[in-house]
Amino acid sequence: MIYDHRTYTCIPGTIKRQLAMYEQYGWPAQTRHLGQPVVYAATETGDVNTYVHIWQYEDAADRAKKRAALQADPDWIDYLKRSAEAGNLQSQRNTILTPTSFFGQV
Repeated sequence: MIYDHRTYTCIPGTIKRQLAMYEQYGWPAQTRHLGQPVVYAATETGDVNTYVHIWQYEDAADRAKKRAALQADPDWIDYLKRSAEAGNLQSQRNTILTPTSFFGQV
């Protein structure tokens, strides 16, 4: 199991617009290919211009297959175009995580 942890930082004052645009244009395509995320949340304290999402995959091959399908989806391509044109995003950070040996044990 691997987790793809993504943090996006928006230009101050634009996070609500970015998330609304994603909800309308990005969410349907992304969840169609990747399933439901483990977490999708906006930061409440600290850098309040950021939001985070974490996606779970069986392994690197599963991630590559699902992300390739997403990148080929016309709806996702449309969302990426809209997002780029809006110019709300300042930075993106992606981290692949692997669970520790004791995670999930009772």
